[in-house]
Amino acid sequence: MLDYLTLQGSSENPTFITTLFTVLLSFLLSSLIAFTFEKTTRKVLTPVDFLQALILASIVAAMVMQSIGDSLARGLGMLGALAIIRFRTTLRTPRNMIFTFASLAAGISCGVYAYVIGIVGTIGFCAIAFILRYSPLSQDANLTGIISFQLPKASEELRDFETVLEGLCRKFIQIRYRFIQGKTKKVEGEEREEPQKMIAYEYHVKLKNPQDGRQLDTALSGLSSIKSLKINFEDSPENV
Repeated sequence: MLDYLTLQGSSENPTFITTLFTVLLSFLLSSLIAFTFEKTTRKVLTPVDFLQALILASIVAAMVMQSIGDSLARGLGMLGALAIIRFRTTLRTPRNMIFTFASLAAGISCGVYAYVIGIVGTIGFCAIAFILRYSPLSQDANLTGIISFQLPKASEELRDFETVLEGLCRKFIQIRYRFIQGKTKKVEGEEREEPQKMIAYEYHVKLKNPQDGRQLDTALSGLSSIKSLKINFEDSPENV
């Protein structure tokens, strides 16, 4: 096994060969992380700026760690200098944050000459990311939907509605309902009309199979008492 420590001159004043090897290795490891992110993300359009940031962040982290070395004074000075910078970019999802930390960790491990840790850790991280992408844990990322409709106050078809959801949806929950003044109707035996009391419901659902949206619409449309049925499916906002 190669002894990578032979490349190191000293932690205070690393040689040119050591610095060059560190930068190249951090570049290769972060490129592998960026490649893994691009292949395992659920986003249709992958932001190029984020992929480049993953690669560049690792190199910057390696440079910072090499610059600090074993000097406490350098570390405090670097901490103060970085505190001046205001980072206003937000990471919208926890997964993006973890990949950013992975890139930084690869750069830090290279910067402190822990090359074996950086290589093994990066390969293990990327391998597990691919496993999770195609594991049952990734199947929970199906389309979620909002179903809104109205039922007459006296109707008992709400239970039939939920029975349809139980057959086609993995999860569903009633998120709100409200009482409204519905359309008027003729009263039996009289010519006058009176308001029909309605209840507007909204449900949050997740299908067992994303292709069952049409079947769900057909089944719900067959319930005679349901009025103003609206079904909208979209990906979770944090995954967009």
